[in-house]
Amino acid sequence: MTRREDIRNIAIIAHVDHGKTTLVDQLLKQSGIFRDNEVVAERAMDSNDIERERGITILAKNTAIDYKDTRINILDTPGHADFGGEVERIMKMVDGVILVVDAYEGTMPQTRFVLKKALEQNLKPLVVVNKVDKPAARPAEVVDEVLELFIELDANDDQLEFPVAYASAVNGTASDNPDSQDENMQSIYEMILEHVPAPIENRDEPLQFQVALLDYNDYVGRIGIGRVFRGTMRVGEQVSLIKIDGTVKNFRVTKIFGFFGLKRVEIDEAVAGDLIAVSGMEDINVGETITPIDHQEALPVLGIDEPTLQMTFGVNTSPFAGREGKYVTGSKISERLFAQLETDVSLRVDPTAQPDAWTVSGRGELHLSILIENMRREGYELQVSKPEVIVREIDGVKSEPFERVQIDVPDEYTGSIIESLGTRKGEMVDMVTSSNGQTRLIFIVPARGLIGYRTEFMSMTRGYGIINHTFEEYRPLLKGRIGGRRNGVLVSLDKGAASQYAILQLEDRGENFMEPGTEVYEGMIVGQNSRDNDLTVNITKVKAANNIRSATKEQTTTMKKPRIMTLEEALEYINDDELVEVTPESVRLRKRILDKSMRERATKKEKYKLETE
Repeated sequence: MTRREDIRNIAIIAHVDHGKTTLVDQLLKQSGIFRDNEVVAERAMDSNDIERERGITILAKNTAIDYKDTRINILDTPGHADFGGEVERIMKMVDGVILVVDAYEGTMPQTRFVLKKALEQNLKPLVVVNKVDKPAARPAEVVDEVLELFIELDANDDQLEFPVAYASAVNGTASDNPDSQDENMQSIYEMILEHVPAPIENRDEPLQFQVALLDYNDYVGRIGIGRVFRGTMRVGEQVSLIKIDGTVKNFRVTKIFGFFGLKRVEIDEAVAGDLIAVSGMEDINVGETITPIDHQEALPVLGIDEPTLQMTFGVNTSPFAGREGKYVTGSKISERLFAQLETDVSLRVDPTAQPDAWTVSGRGELHLSILIENMRREGYELQVSKPEVIVREIDGVKSEPFERVQIDVPDEYTGSIIESLGTRKGEMVDMVTSSNGQTRLIFIVPARGLIGYRTEFMSMTRGYGIINHTFEEYRPLLKGRIGGRRNGVLVSLDKGAASQYAILQLEDRGENFMEPGTEVYEGMIVGQNSRDNDLTVNITKVKAANNIRSATKEQTTTMKKPRIMTLEEALEYINDDELVEVTPESVRLRKRILDKSMRERATKKEKYKLETE
């Protein structure tokens, strides 16, 4: 079997924030593909604003470098489990993976998740222990942890013989020795050439190209990104697209793009082993195969992870609707949601019984909150409901998603963590105490028990805890309510500006969410009650003016700092009878029913219904 020695296809996989994108940056810079005067941004592969701000990769990106007459195609993959569908499909496009592991943190939940996907595809793994320049780095122990993880995931003998490089991606150095660093990343390039198998040379056989990722461009429409597994594809030729349902459509290849550095380069033909982007077919989808018209042989369809969480997106109905957004109508929101489906294959959008509301289903809170964040930055105004898990019927049994949760905390917090996850129906499967006063806890928890847990976790551990979770499996549905907020909320009685006087009066009732002067409306949530019931309050009340001098006039009153929530915190915080109003300028929490008397009537009805069931 002959192989194309002039090319290698690899994916870089890791847990969030272990340094994948920074490593790719350095491999790009040191390969000499940029001109000396070319300005290259940090984390150049993370092109989206949110990716840059949060330091996470959301969309898989491909790039290519040349080293010693060999083209190395590199795919930088998302590390977060919400975007795991992308990781799974990318594994089909490559022949090897570089697993990046933090030299201090070691193996984490998403390390396990992404490595499992790679081993299932029988890919050759290479390990890079990154951040060895950290003072607390423990590279030798981390390599042992990685080996244990490989054994646990049933790696074969060849996969267990993985080569290891030690790197400091931020400094652009690497070596095969944990105690010293070379001046560059030469050892990683060499490791790729030596250990990643070259693609099979079969360009003379009939064409097979499979779409693994989608892109969209206003000029050429939908673009299918994937690998040529067999044969040759040329611009201008007529080909067949075998759809997922088995139907066949013929089309002409209008453009083929290769990848080099951060650019897409138009090419005339691509051969077996190449990673390319193809345009010309407007309804091309992930998993579909392009073949010659006279030799239609489809590749196995790629699996797409099903959504596990859903929310209702609707037109903003608050009294402040239309004040801050550019796109506020149902047709605009609908258009934007359906445009998202062009490139995001793990997303579902379904109409509801209400004309201006849609059920949007995704892979997790992060997946959906990033879509909302992108929409508000583009000028959309909308309201969204509390996220809820998608219950499925499996073999006639109602089932819900469960997550594997890994927690690293100082020892003194373990008791409260175990107790808090116990109330959320979490089951502890492992507990490891290390000599440095840290404990690692592993739980299997129903996904609905984790909605809203992060905020509670952070305050419980005073910010010292680290929590990560990844989808485990569907299990039979547990009875009863799990998790949720324990406290009631403070709800505004009327419309106006929040006054400092009223805020100070309410401080003993609970926690304030408002800065003085903030515009509020009836039914808007302005704080958290210290008790478990909701309380309607007058936050716009001002002190009555009179001629009597107060005995305490000279005393200055200090107001507690209000709690201002981010979009994610707001989504985690709300209950079923509440909504988050999202505009380009504001994130507001509100009751579904704004009128106080109507809300109280609805609460009584709900209570009666629960008592009679």
